Amino acid sequence: VEPGMGTGLVMSVPAHAPKDYQALMDLKAKNHELASKIEPIPIITTEGYGEIPTKEICEKLGVADQSDQKLEEATNELYLKEFTSGKLNNRCKQFDGQKVEFGRDKVRVWLQENNHLEKFPVLENGPVRCRCGAECVVKILSNQWFLNYSDEEWKELARNCLDEMNILPNKIRTEFHDVINWLHERACARQQGLGTKLPWDNDWIVESLSDSVIYMAYYTISRFVNDGTVSSENLTKEFFDYVLLDKGDAKLAASTSKLSEDVINSMKNEFSYFYPVDSRHSGRDLVQNHLSFFVLNHVAIFDRKLWPKEIVVNGSVMMDGAKMSKSMGNIIPLRQAIKEYGADPIRLAIISSAELLQDADFNMESISGIQGKLESLLEQCSKVKQGDLGDLEVEDRWILSKTQSLIAEVTESLEKMRLREGLHDILFSFESDLSWYQKRAQAKGRENISTILHKINSARVAMLSPFAPHVAEEMWENLGNSDLVSKSAWPKFSKKKLDAVSIQSEELLKGTIDDISNILKVIKIIPKKIVIYVNSDVMKSKVYRKVLSIMVGGQNNMGVVMKELIADPETTDAKKMPNFIQKVIKDLLSESEEIKQMKLESGPFDEKEFLKSELSSIGKKEFGVEIQVYSESDDDIYDPKGKARHARPFKPAILIE
Repeated sequence: VEPGMGTGLVMSVPAHAPKDYQALMDLKAKNHELASKIEPIPIITTEGYGEIPTKEICEKLGVADQSDQKLEEATNELYLKEFTSGKLNNRCKQFDGQKVEFGRDKVRVWLQENNHLEKFPVLENGPVRCRCGAECVVKILSNQWFLNYSDEEWKELARNCLDEMNILPNKIRTEFHDVINWLHERACARQQGLGTKLPWDNDWIVESLSDSVIYMAYYTISRFVNDGTVSSENLTKEFFDYVLLDKGDAKLAASTSKLSEDVINSMKNEFSYFYPVDSRHSGRDLVQNHLSFFVLNHVAIFDRKLWPKEIVVNGSVMMDGAKMSKSMGNIIPLRQAIKEYGADPIRLAIISSAELLQDADFNMESISGIQGKLESLLEQCSKVKQGDLGDLEVEDRWILSKTQSLIAEVTESLEKMRLREGLHDILFSFESDLSWYQKRAQAKGRENISTILHKINSARVAMLSPFAPHVAEEMWENLGNSDLVSKSAWPKFSKKKLDAVSIQSEELLKGTIDDISNILKVIKIIPKKIVIYVNSDVMKSKVYRKVLSIMVGGQNNMGVVMKELIADPETTDAKKMPNFIQKVIKDLLSESEEIKQMKLESGPFDEKEFLKSELSSIGKKEFGVEIQVYSESDDDIYDPKGKARHARPFKPAILIE
């Protein structure tokens, strides 16, 4: 029994519901006055049962009273039997003899056609409670006002707007179209609470979602209301027509609003400057209402040139993997969180935990890690000094090129609202490049790389500013700047500042060091001699360049690559070296598209000369021995194990003794 539903009266069918029958019998046993006058009235006949089926099944199963567990069995058995083989009896008049399975639908139609039936809606998954804690109920209002979202012309305008705008992430676009397709009439007014009177019917108040979806238009002129320049009495229809819709003129708007033409034009200029909406950000749960209404109401009211340009949809914020809830006690008041951890670490912890549409998982451990990273960068900024870069070493050109790549990657990430990716590149991924650079400089005994680090950190801090605006200002000041980083220009990527040769040569050096380290881990010896052999075979180099060009074009299938190699007169001998080609494909698959493209554009370089000049310092520091470098065609080559023939472009062979 649900006393809050409908009239709250109990419907009882003791002839066909075993629980109702037993309840009636229990009351009769207690000499209940009303119950003693009631007898079950059957309306269904079922083969195998008498006039009162419930009486027979309760007696058959030996049901004692309402609390008897056997009532559940009785109910399941009788309901199934009556539904599948029961028929309505003569008490149902024109439906006499109809099978229950089909007859009940016919009865429902007849009741509705003869105005004997009244439908009422109920909330599913109830009880539903409002923010104040009270239980929500459905109330039917007569003479209700609706927005006709089922209008097909209106829907088509909304679809056009969605197709023209940028939606991030793009996969949510289909969801918007689905909502537009199924939306129909929606109540736009109510009779209780605070709000604005419906202009044409003052008995009603405008329902908040019906007009709040264009409140950004009001934001453009709200400062005039807030400073007292304009009051609600001044905001006439003619005023809004002119300011927001460019209809009428300033003179007419001034005459009805009692405002000066200067004030009205100032407000119009403010609106024209900010509109259309560049980007609307909200949660995924609002796609089916607020965000879709945002599109529909804008296309209904404004000219096409003022339609929204972008919608960004994000997930929710969770706490340690669980949904935030007051009842679970896992909510941290914002002021308390800021006091304990600081605003910037909290911002970064949320951003770094998820991309758009994903639920951000907020946890204390991530905040601590981010705090440490910010403190470290802040300290670094206080130790570097601005100055002339002077003559650049190969590792300087490499790290400055990597900084340019960082700028390009972060800029693209932010333009596509991949905030976690952008933040991770600034704060974490780039650290490995920076560590390698510092290792290289230390191995060469370079004591002052401060000016290089200053240039690098200036770009990082400028890009970090939108994410962590407060600590970024301190970092910017520590870098020796007197202005605000928030007012500085965003770092611009310059392809001219990318040194392709230094990038691929440094990748060769790092790869060689890693290969030596991996070999030592396997053989577990302290090396006395390390020898490196670089490729000098002309055919291998031609084949490598050809495979590189094929793979940059998007093909990496061994069979296809081999066919193209054999078809080219320059590399037709590739058919004699399938193992080499297979290894080259594997080498290139392990590299980024950026590196492959750079190799292709910059052409070959002298691996031997580079490694001879750069490997000695870092090799001695890493492994404690001098590293010798040969090409496989050198006359004085030391190669007792025949390793040199295994050398491939950008993949030297290695001998360790």
